Amino acid sequence: MPTYTYRREDGSTFEVDQPITEDPLDACPETGQDVERIITDNPGVIFKGDGFHVNDYDEHGPKDEASTSGDADGDGETDAS
Repeated sequence: MPTYTYRREDGSTFEVDQPITEDPLDACPETGQDVERIITDNPGVIFKGDGFHVNDYDEHGPKDEASTSGDADGDGETDAS
């Protein structure tokens, strides 16, 4: 559930955990002041583990068109041995 930051009329801020589907607050639940939901600089995304670039490909990196078609020299013909 995301945490939203709100600014009261007096300039102070507070945070509220709300479902995405819930409408933004119009008033502070503690003081009754009008509030505005503000955008913060921390999106709250945490990347864990070795990283997506390591997990997406094997040790050789992404496969290109030539290596997947069996055409090693790029001439459009497969080698028959």
